[in-house]
Amino acid sequence: MKITLSSKNFKKIKTDIEIILLSDIEESKDEKLLETLGFKAVDEACIFLAESQKIYVGFEDETYDSIAIAIATAIKKLQTTKFKNAKLDLSKLPSESLKAIVEGTLLGSYSFKKYKSEKEEKKKQELVIAIADKEKLAEEILNDSTIISKAVNKTRDMVNSAPVDFYPQVMADLAKDLAKDASIDCKVHGEKFLDRNHMHSMLSVGRASIHESQLIHMSYKPKDAKKKIVLVGKGLTYDSGGLSLKPADYMVTMKSDKSGGCAVLATLWAIAKLGLPYEVHGIVGAVENMIGGDAYKPDDILYAKNGKTIEVRNTDAEGRLVLADCLCYAQDEIDDIDYIFDYATLTGACVVGVGHYTTGIMGNNDILKRNAVLAALKSGEYATTLDFNRYLKKSIKSEIADISNIANTRYGGAITAGMFLDNFVYEENKDKWIHFDIAGPAYVESAWGYNPFGGSGAGVRMTIQFLKNIDNK
Repeated sequence: MKITLSSKNFKKIKTDIEIILLSDIEESKDEKLLETLGFKAVDEACIFLAESQKIYVGFEDETYDSIAIAIATAIKKLQTTKFKNAKLDLSKLPSESLKAIVEGTLLGSYSFKKYKSEKEEKKKQELVIAIADKEKLAEEILNDSTIISKAVNKTRDMVNSAPVDFYPQVMADLAKDLAKDASIDCKVHGEKFLDRNHMHSMLSVGRASIHESQLIHMSYKPKDAKKKIVLVGKGLTYDSGGLSLKPADYMVTMKSDKSGGCAVLATLWAIAKLGLPYEVHGIVGAVENMIGGDAYKPDDILYAKNGKTIEVRNTDAEGRLVLADCLCYAQDEIDDIDYIFDYATLTGACVVGVGHYTTGIMGNNDILKRNAVLAALKSGEYATTLDFNRYLKKSIKSEIADISNIANTRYGGAITAGMFLDNFVYEENKDKWIHFDIAGPAYVESAWGYNPFGGSGAGVRMTIQFLKNIDNK
């Protein structure tokens, strides 16, 4: 979907159809007709008046989310027609709504048809947004929101790709392609490197796979960078559960276990394209957790990069084992880190606790966690904090190793997973670290708002929003 800004008089803009977003039908010239047809100005309410060539969509409040959902609903309706273009009068909408309009349009028009045998011809449609004048700020918003939306959609494409053709080496090659396109550095390390560098926690998870595990390190280093930030992602290209095999029902959708890593790769690409004034590193552990004669086992004791020993009590708690070594690698390789964030579809417990659409944010710094939640909400993503506590910490204690990879209780599983990771964050970085459990929103098997069935690209928008305003925190 192409988006164009126009400062022409709205009536002089020639398009096939007009999109009108309403919070109150009394604001419309077609009020009586809309009332007769039972139209109400609520989120996702949509009606197409073919004769007058208008698409009416309702929104409930003047928030980013309501406006983005409204325009996405209108664009989906437009895509069902043969009209080539539509226009929208921005002056009729709340101030500061351009970002929501652009992102709602580009995210709402996304579709994933890679595996359909009958290929649909891509429609070339355009949305013309009428603004008062083509001021620089509007152009900047259009440019930035287009880059952010592309990054989200790149993440969706990666997450939705089937494990048969998206395994660790493919993920590493894609990281190189993204780095090349964004003119940033990318290093990839294989299993010999993991072994040499004592990263046996990550190495063990991928042992039974025919696909070699890959450690991906992307680096964006602008001149005179104001801060140094590290993003760490869980890149389980497929998770069978290992020898603690998942039930058949739970194995479906496990291609999405790479969502955190995919978000990190696309976010690095976007940060470079946006030219943010921070040095940012992206570390992704790309691994496939399979079964076989060389699979790691419950009762194994693993040695992480920082020397800590881990008792394996369940091989399906593998993401935290990969992240443990990736966190250590990041802190060993990168000096003077200002912030370190990790992203993972880590626990089903987080989905149970806060639902499909919300990210669980954990860490040791209450102010940092609060600011991360605020950035998420402002970006259009849902998030909430899940607090560590001393009593749950006891539940991951091991009698024979330093720590167990699962708790001795079924309750509080998202928090105990976060507390496990805390063991691999060095003392000097404890207050600089946040763990984002994106298990809920990363992949949902039904469309929601401007998100499609499948991958949503969770994590990208809230991270960029957080970094854009990090100097004000």
